Amino acid sequence: MSTALDDAPPPGPRPSRHRGDRVRTGVRGLGELLITVGLVLLLFVVYELYWTDLVSAGKQSDVTTALDQEWANGDNPTIATPVVGQERTGQSTVALGAGFAKLYVPSFGSDYQFTVVEGTTQEALAVGPGHYAGTAFPGQPGNFAVAGHRVGQGAPFNDLDLLQSCDSIITETADTWYVYRVLPMSEEVDGWGAGKGATDASCTGTADNDAAVAPLGGAYTGVVGRQIVDPSQGDVISPVPGDAAAAPTGADAVSLLTLTTCHPRYSARQRMIIHAVMVKQYPKSASAPGAVPPEMAKG
Repeated sequence: MSTALDDAPPPGPRPSRHRGDRVRTGVRGLGELLITVGLVLLLFVVYELYWTDLVSAGKQSDVTTALDQEWANGDNPTIATPVVGQERTGQSTVALGAGFAKLYVPSFGSDYQFTVVEGTTQEALAVGPGHYAGTAFPGQPGNFAVAGHRVGQGAPFNDLDLLQSCDSIITETADTWYVYRVLPMSEEVDGWGAGKGATDASCTGTADNDAAVAPLGGAYTGVVGRQIVDPSQGDVISPVPGDAAAAPTGADAVSLLTLTTCHPRYSARQRMIIHAVMVKQYPKSASAPGAVPPEMAKG
């Protein structure tokens, strides 16, 4: 007499315990690897966004203190070397990495202040905004060109994209304040005289007797307030931005300020360029120490 057990088919092969263990071990290893990678990335972000900012803040404080002491002692580096076209006559005595001027952007707040150092090496830019060696110095005809980080290392140029036409950018040297204003943006050039250029006091020049801001002509036609360019376009810091061969002199030469930084944020794929034109200068007065230009408050 047969039973149900007798009629049942023989059992198949049992799953290998060793195979299941290998799968579980592999999944566990992959999970641990992903956790490790995540922790490494998190530590990198903390380092890049916070630790380098703290280190740079200390270096910026040191170079600012040193510059203040130099100015107080009257022991100032020579920066007012004449510029003729693209050629510089005379030699600057500003040492690589040393501070020689201060940079202010009133629209970024009263606490926005950075000491500008000479050079654009990684070491220099870890201290603060760096002056492109060979370009003009503050107030000189030509192009006073400055680079700065947008992320990490103090991120002095993090908010350059917020600058608008006619916003003031102020530089301070041992004996003079120089007021620059951002040029009209490309989309504002047409109709400038009937729009913002005619209605905004910061553009018309009626505020504090500044010179008016308007699209530049002559050799400077096409130079606008903001550009996004490829990193290879080094001519944006030429005396005439975008035209390395142009060399206007005398009354034809304009005093420009150019700020450069990476674009987009967290990437070095492109460069953001801000161009501003000098509209006024204020000699410092020994009889009024601590006095600042009115644009510092008004922007």
